[in-house]
Amino acid sequence: MADPKTVQYADLESLVGQTLPASDWFAVDQARINTFADATGDHQWIHVDEEKAKQMLGSTIAHGYLTLSLLPMFGPQVLRVEGVSRGINYGANKVRFTNMVPVNSKLRMVQTVKEVNEKAGGKQMISECTIEIEGQDRPACVAETITVLYG
Repeated sequence: MADPKTVQYADLESLVGQTLPASDWFAVDQARINTFADATGDHQWIHVDEEKAKQMLGSTIAHGYLTLSLLPMFGPQVLRVEGVSRGINYGANKVRFTNMVPVNSKLRMVQTVKEVNEKAGGKQMISECTIEIEGQDRPACVAETITVLYG
């Protein structure tokens, strides 16, 4: 299990410019891809038709939004903020899907805190979250996310 960086809510600003410890690796299997396809209605053959995808691409690939949806799972593995009453995902400034994720790939997240600002009685944290693919130089996804935390 990943050992997250731990910080007090009052000291959140001290993280600006820091790259946090990487999350654990997580395997994206065909069952997860199929479940995501069912949940979103995106049954494009590159994701769910194993035979056609094998012939055309070498294997099925995960949905880009499936990759992005792993951020909430990875988040607590890289950062624990103590003294928080609640936190919300406020959105993203920029999301790029920079590489395909073949079925059974292992992914992990690396997060760099870019900004911490006062926002609506809480603290807004802007981070660059990079989803890496084991054995690949180019990441699967790079997202600038916005989280608002309240003490």
